Amino acid sequence: MNGDELRETYLRFFEEKGHLVVPSSSLVPLGDPTLLLTTAGMVQFKRYFTGEALPPSPRLASCQKCFRTSDIDSVGDASHLTFFEMLGNFSIGDYFKREATRWAWEFVTEHLALPQERLWVSIFLDDDEAFQCWREIGVPGQRIVRLGEEDNFWGPAGESGPCGPCSEVHYDMGEAFGCGDPGCGPGCSCGRFVEIWNLVFTQFNQEADGSRTPLPRPNIDTGMGLERTAAALQGRASVYETDLFAPLIGRAGELCGRSYGQDGASDRALRIVAEHGRAIAFLIADGVMPTNEGRGYVLRRILRRAALFGRTLGLEGPFIGEVAKVAIAQMGRYYPELERGREVILTTIGAEETRFNQTLTTGLNLLDGIIEGARQRGEGSLPGEEVFRLYDTHGFPAELTAEVAAEAGLSIDLLGFQAEMERQRERARSAQKLSVDTLLVYSSADQARCDFVDNSLSHSSTVEWLEAEGRSQHTVSQGQEVKAVIAETPFYGEMGGQVGDTGELRGPRGRIAVSNTVRTPQDTIVHIGTVVAGELSVGETVDATVDEERRRAIAANHTATHLLQAALRQVLGAQVHQSGSLVAPDHLRFDFTYQDAVSPGQLAEVQRLVNENVRRNLKVDSREMPYREAVDSGALAFFGEKYGDKVRVLVIGEPPISTELCGGTHVQATGEIGLFHITGESSIGAGMRRIEAVSGRGAEEHVARQLSILEEAARELKAQPSEVRERVADLRAELDAERKKAAALERELLVHTVDSLLDRVEQVDGIPVLAARVPVSSAEALRQVGDLVKGRIKSAVIALGALYNGQANFVVMVTPDLVARGLDAGAIVKQVSAVASGRGGGKAELGQGGGKATDKLDEALKRAFEAAREAR
Repeated sequence: MNGDELRETYLRFFEEKGHLVVPSSSLVPLGDPTLLLTTAGMVQFKRYFTGEALPPSPRLASCQKCFRTSDIDSVGDASHLTFFEMLGNFSIGDYFKREATRWAWEFVTEHLALPQERLWVSIFLDDDEAFQCWREIGVPGQRIVRLGEEDNFWGPAGESGPCGPCSEVHYDMGEAFGCGDPGCGPGCSCGRFVEIWNLVFTQFNQEADGSRTPLPRPNIDTGMGLERTAAALQGRASVYETDLFAPLIGRAGELCGRSYGQDGASDRALRIVAEHGRAIAFLIADGVMPTNEGRGYVLRRILRRAALFGRTLGLEGPFIGEVAKVAIAQMGRYYPELERGREVILTTIGAEETRFNQTLTTGLNLLDGIIEGARQRGEGSLPGEEVFRLYDTHGFPAELTAEVAAEAGLSIDLLGFQAEMERQRERARSAQKLSVDTLLVYSSADQARCDFVDNSLSHSSTVEWLEAEGRSQHTVSQGQEVKAVIAETPFYGEMGGQVGDTGELRGPRGRIAVSNTVRTPQDTIVHIGTVVAGELSVGETVDATVDEERRRAIAANHTATHLLQAALRQVLGAQVHQSGSLVAPDHLRFDFTYQDAVSPGQLAEVQRLVNENVRRNLKVDSREMPYREAVDSGALAFFGEKYGDKVRVLVIGEPPISTELCGGTHVQATGEIGLFHITGESSIGAGMRRIEAVSGRGAEEHVARQLSILEEAARELKAQPSEVRERVADLRAELDAERKKAAALERELLVHTVDSLLDRVEQVDGIPVLAARVPVSSAEALRQVGDLVKGRIKSAVIALGALYNGQANFVVMVTPDLVARGLDAGAIVKQVSAVASGRGGGKAELGQGGGKATDKLDEALKRAFEAAREAR
């Protein structure tokens, strides 16, 4: 049974057992910022287990893409993977241990036909219920092993979440793979017993502090590793010998001219290239781009690790894309995102690999020197400062340095490296100036209740909390800078890239001019402003009024960002994913993933599409629905944001041209935007682009400013605006002609200057020396005179000086025959410049320098004669 057949057989088996088969979710966990990447099949079902959301069915099954960063350094041995597929069946408060164990045994013994005598089971130490379940279905008691929490207690996935005791099915590879110890069994690290299926009996929810509470209903969460099970089915000692990896390793071998199985070092490198090549393709397909932090750094790290080990196989140029092509062809049928993202996958890999190859040689050469230095000093590890310098200056990850060092029998001073990293972070923190609003922690404010009143610009409410002068207050008075929380507010608190509202809180005895509105980490909306009249107290009723014109401008820009993302995905492809935004009243900024620069033609088409949808006056509608339903329906979510059970989905048009999860404020129809205009496009990092734009009144004002500049330029040129380009071209041609004339004249003057210098050469102990002041006004002209003189005098020391830029400037040239006799232009110009209170230096044939003492120029030039004599 090959890998594809195993996947299909598993899902069909559980579908027949009443399970709803659910597609794999992204490797980037949407709505769960506690996880860097999806590490298990249950991640997309986490909210069902905690009771935060209702599942579409109490029985679910999936084949989930997974990525575990903890195994990166281990990839290269015969078993570890970063990317893998996890087959899983799940019960959300439906069946429990008895059904889970019975179906697991039925599947592995009847449908996979694995010999029962090779199957062992492990359970948690005190899980007598699980022991009884396995015994009831015929598993001999001597093949049921009790293990501790490290082996048989699972979860949570992330800092918090569902967890519980587990039971594992192990496959005995045979005595040839064991350690020979009479007590060898499941749990032994020798590799004889391979865990193929983990049945988690999810009974608890673990909080971030480690405490556990029982779940409302116990659940089942299982995970069968597709690759490991395929190895058992195909009688292979390693996952890398199965049909899942054979094509990848084969292609890597073709590229370097080596066959798998020739020698241990080559086999390890081939496994790394094949495994990482496949993982890289899947990460990029799910929107991950190479960066220096977070999941982007994980991608960059494994890509560079693959490039490094490819180098050990003799692969000098880009090659990882060729391995990724095999992964796309092999798995694109089951994971269509690979085919959809083929272009961006290969482009991203090529650009990143080329960029790293440019520094890899330099980094390896430096690393060789560091290793040799450590050996000479008799040290067993590389200094942390050197490891940091390789990382900081040359982009060489510490993990790769550690691997290369290990090949040489050395370690790295990881603590020293981390200390250097922390010092760098501290320097960055010290240099960074953060807005006070972003640093506010309203511990007491969060005790007050504040609900956002959508679709309203004014609302009557009660003051819940006031703060002034750094502490909570009952009453605030005129002139005080204050923060206020009211029970219900029409003010939008800064969130999701949209800036906070401004306006006024007016009470019976005073009013606050609100200059900003922010949200605390606990989502309480806080109004920041100044008491401009009278006083206000907790408990009083206030009329909260938002600055309407400013809000409408913000709403127009926010809806415009949604139209912009839709247009970008239409023009550039579905690989475009939002990575950040700013929505202000006067402009908008949209950051997105894309490997290449956006061409002027593409930008023009994006702008045209947005304005076309503005003119269509499409309806803008918001709907509330369960989070999973929204994502399953195709709504775009912003990675890193945490969404609740119920989410707000913004839909533009019918049929929709844009569907996104968004809690911000928007126009009611796109026609209210009026006009959209892109003002700039730029790179903000590898694989990251930024578009800046304006809409509505801001766009009108921008266009008016540009037209004003054009009309002013036309008046200066005494032309019509439509003639400006032609007139500028004419002026440029005239200017080029004048420059050519000036250059010819300058050349003529330089030649004349040279002619006047040739008779001033003096002999100093048999050495021709020319030292003279010349009438030039730039370093370039001074060097040109020197070159011309040197071309006319075949043997000489030439020292020239000129006054420009407010100082004395010097150039010294020595012809090759005199360099051979020991004269050095750099040494001579150093002495000449010192007379003029300055410095100089250079190489043997050319030296340059200068000094502030302009009145010493002629005296300094005379020093050239003495320097030539001393050198002689």
